[in-house]
Amino acid sequence: MSIPAETVAIAKTTVLFVLAAAAEIGGAWLVWQSVREGKDWWWAGLGVIALGLYGFVATLQPDAHFGRILAAYGGVFVAGSLAWGMIFDGFRPDRWDIAGSVICLVGVAVIMFAPRNAG
Repeated sequence: MSIPAETVAIAKTTVLFVLAAAAEIGGAWLVWQSVREGKDWWWAGLGVIALGLYGFVATLQPDAHFGRILAAYGGVFVAGSLAWGMIFDGFRPDRWDIAGSVICLVGVAVIMFAPRNAG
């Protein structure tokens, strides 16, 4: 039994968005820790490297449209940032944070996976 190509494409897109979010959010968090929380300078250096890695991961998306990828990633960033805050900083989102995050992820799904004309 083979996996449909569309399922593989959705899985690849999702994995790449998660990797991009980890690199960008993690990189920004490392810089934040250095500058705002007084961690050593090399935390910021690692953050800069992670932010650069994010830029490369985004280029691996199957869709060739920069604007579409970055627009959709914005929604992933919103949800990922709230999750990162929960995991690493003890942040507790309220119902409005969660509602906004869900709205963003629905937007991601519409942008990335809506049927489009091939022509």
